[in-house]
Amino acid sequence: MIAIIDYGMGNLHSVSKAFVAVGAEVTVTDEARVIASADKVVLPGVGAFGDCMDNLNRRNLAPVIREVLASGRPFLGICLGLQLLFEGSEEAPGVPGLGFFAGQVEKIKAPGLKIPHMGWNNLQVKNPSPLFPPCAEERYVYFVHSYQAVPQDESIITAVTDYGGPVTAAVGRGAVQAVQFHPEKSSTTGLAMLRAFKEMNV
Repeated sequence: MIAIIDYGMGNLHSVSKAFVAVGAEVTVTDEARVIASADKVVLPGVGAFGDCMDNLNRRNLAPVIREVLASGRPFLGICLGLQLLFEGSEEAPGVPGLGFFAGQVEKIKAPGLKIPHMGWNNLQVKNPSPLFPPCAEERYVYFVHSYQAVPQDESIITAVTDYGGPVTAAVGRGAVQAVQFHPEKSSTTGLAMLRAFKEMNV
């Protein structure tokens, strides 16, 4: 069972529908006990960093998420769900993130290009990830974001994309993987990644 965390924000329906399309059994939940007992957990996210952390804290979900992150169970962060795994964000100064990864989230610096970065862009794989099964070299995925994660340890960056320079597109360490783009909106490439997460074994 894959638990998709509902904290009042996020594209829950499209994420859930995409997982069902690849044969996954999912539940959308805001109950800590359900999240704690799930085989795998997904943290989706759209919106602002501060609002999302506020919602997680008000629903008392941050502690159980940290427990899952430390447990070694497969965990997937999507879009803002990636950013929340870091210590903080320029978007919400003084608001602590979940702090699983060391580093901060910073505004994308892309002189001459529109912010937010929105649309299809190619992934450049930097380090192995269980989300990137062998496939064609071109991996186009769909982005909508104004901020990017800047990890202290660059070895956790599994993929970047080019938008006025390299922009963090995916990070991961062990069972905890996260993507800045929207796999549920990224056609067959994104569905292949969700299938790979569904099939992850630790």
